[in-house]
Amino acid sequence: MVVTGGVRSGKSRFAEKLAAQAGGPVLYVATGQAWDEEMKQRIERHRARRPRNWGLAETDGTLAVTLPQLKRYPVVLLDCLSTWVSTRLMSVPEASWRDEAIGRALLEEAEQWLDEACSDGRTVIAVTSEVGLGGVAMTKLGRWFADVLGDVNQLAASRADTVYAVLAGIPWRIKG
Repeated sequence: MVVTGGVRSGKSRFAEKLAAQAGGPVLYVATGQAWDEEMKQRIERHRARRPRNWGLAETDGTLAVTLPQLKRYPVVLLDCLSTWVSTRLMSVPEASWRDEAIGRALLEEAEQWLDEACSDGRTVIAVTSEVGLGGVAMTKLGRWFADVLGDVNQLAASRADTVYAVLAGIPWRIKG
């Protein structure tokens, strides 16, 4: 399942509700670390509203580090692909921005993670920002981010049985 929408659209809250309703223990995969005070506060608000019995897997920038924890959980909530892509691209030196090999490597990593996460009948809910809605600065880095995230989003949506777009807190089922 993929839940997408614009920034501050309510997509994470909606995905959390879906995960809670899916039944069984939930593993929350957090894809970003706090890089400033505002992000730290945002992460704390996310933690505070999640049920305390959910497991937590935090990435070090790669999704693969979360794979060993998946086996114990029938429900996985990945929040979010756009944070993961932006974190990874921001770690690349400016001279390598727009390097197609880096974009392909991220797409392959996402594909491998999705293959593993979706195995064994597990319910996987991936949250992401829809770059097609705008909101990304069209700088050199912004265009690269939009291209890479667009590819990752299309991959995730093609694999998902269900896709929701959340606009102004209202979920719209657009696939499945």
